[in-house]
Amino acid sequence: MTVLHTLRCIGFAGCPRIAGAVGMPESDVESELIDLAVAGLVTHLPGEFGGWGLTDAGRVADAERSTGELESAGARPALTAAFDGFLVLNPELLDLCTAWQLRSADGVMIANDHRDRSYDARVLARFAEFHERAVVVCHELSAALPRFDRYRIRLAEALKRADAGELGYVADDIGSYHSVWAELHEDLLATLGIPR
Repeated sequence: MTVLHTLRCIGFAGCPRIAGAVGMPESDVESELIDLAVAGLVTHLPGEFGGWGLTDAGRVADAERSTGELESAGARPALTAAFDGFLVLNPELLDLCTAWQLRSADGVMIANDHRDRSYDARVLARFAEFHERAVVVCHELSAALPRFDRYRIRLAEALKRADAGELGYVADDIGSYHSVWAELHEDLLATLGIPR
């Protein structure tokens, strides 16, 4: 039930975003979403701003499946330890995102308009250094539960796209480094049963 759990972690979303998050073709994701809707676990709102979301029954089913997966794999201790490593990195990522979006000009914080390429390059270099440590945590997570490896792949792709000049992939796009990190955080909370 990867699609159900992914929807739990990203919230209300369209099929393309869900497919990107799970790494499956959109047609397969749509088929699974329809099956989940028939089972009463997800709902769909049509229209330009529509998308898929979990029902209350879907949240319960996902929580039960996540707990079952965690317990049957005996992965709770390893995942908890890796989550501790994630929590050490989390404030640093938030600081990096702030440095990307804001900068100091004459002692005043202003929006970063990204015209100063040397400033952006310094921040991206800090992201690259951060990513090396994030990969270690991702490996620990995927050793506990292999499905977590998808986050390592998605984080690397976001950083690669940002380095190639797609600046939205740092902190603004739905596929940005920051967005994927936030989904990982939500996944860890959901999987470990920790309330937000």
